[in-house]
Amino acid sequence: MTVVIEGAAQILRPPTDGLPYLRHDRAGELGAEPGSIALDGERIAAIGTDVAAWGSDDVTAHLDASGCAVVPGLVDCHTHLPFAGWRAEEYAMKVAGRTYADIARAGGGIRSSARALAEATDVALLDQAGHLAAEMLVHGTTTFETKSGYGLSIDAELRALRLAGELACTADQDVAITALVAHAVPDGFDADGWLHAIAGALPQMTEERRISALDVYVESVAFTNDHLQRVGALAAEHGLDLRAHVEQFAQHRSVPMALEAGARSVDHLACVHPDDVMALADAECAAVLLPGAEFLGDEAVAPARALVDAGAIGVLATDANPGTSPVVSLPLIIGLAVRRYGWTVREALLATTLNAAWVVRRSRETGSLEVGKRADVLVLDGPIESVPYRLGHNPVAFAFVAGRLAWQRPDCAWRLSA
Repeated sequence: MTVVIEGAAQILRPPTDGLPYLRHDRAGELGAEPGSIALDGERIAAIGTDVAAWGSDDVTAHLDASGCAVVPGLVDCHTHLPFAGWRAEEYAMKVAGRTYADIARAGGGIRSSARALAEATDVALLDQAGHLAAEMLVHGTTTFETKSGYGLSIDAELRALRLAGELACTADQDVAITALVAHAVPDGFDADGWLHAIAGALPQMTEERRISALDVYVESVAFTNDHLQRVGALAAEHGLDLRAHVEQFAQHRSVPMALEAGARSVDHLACVHPDDVMALADAECAAVLLPGAEFLGDEAVAPARALVDAGAIGVLATDANPGTSPVVSLPLIIGLAVRRYGWTVREALLATTLNAAWVVRRSRETGSLEVGKRADVLVLDGPIESVPYRLGHNPVAFAFVAGRLAWQRPDCAWRLSA
């Protein structure tokens, strides 16, 4: 398609082209000026006054964006797809006062999802994951990450990664695959023994699966900082990024360990030590915050304002999973972040576009509106300020993925003309 999106009230633009990420103390430099944007095939062809000069004779469609904002497609860099089933009964237990650790030690949590994964057929798993990916697209997610981690055996982890690869081939979005090799300690292993087994299986994982990162969960019910360092060494050995779930429920001082191991991101950070905030601000390691999990689990709230003001690479994600954050809408996450973290809408949008794309090594291709980048583009039904304000409302009127119209809201169809 060749599409001209005309007369937008706002076009969200970076302060300069070619940035791999933007530190969050510069989020206010994002522009949101009126204008138009042209999409030619899979790429952005022109923006602003250059659209008139571009003047292709083969425009497929015109889109009237009057009163609308045009923003990059959203990037969800932390999800746990594909998984099986849901854990609504555990949410009721949390509301009644049970802790995540109590539930996990009683056989719930990750182990519950591992049992569900083992019992589900491949068809059922891909069907659920496909429906969730479609729901994510409707809410503006044009790139997302998947994680294994619910296998709890080598064969089951290999199966989960295979299914993630199949999802990547069928989903409308671009998909990055992470092997969460240290999520919980399987029965019959201690943590060291499990990582030894993982080390033996990694050549097969990397040869047959399109994984780009390894992940580890550091918590009292999971793994330790020593294991974080071990997973970091495995990632480096196999040319993969290191991701780390840290400081979710308690303070383990995992951030210095993760930085030493070269982590691409540290995720959660609800209980991060104040001394580690500045260390993150000085590093090229993203701080991925998950306000959905914090809100639904009644967890501590990450020091997000301090991270932003210090100049960290701030990122937001859904943490979409059946237990702690059964959420797939990034606009909802943006709303939670603005309210609970005291962030501006520009800070929240930066955290779900360019900076999130950097985490999964996609920021050269997507995450910002720049000529030559992949045409992952959203047209919202109002200004960017309405996204957090109308909490729970889906603002996405049109979603283009690599220049293809992948979603069109029926009540906005009048805006598009051939």
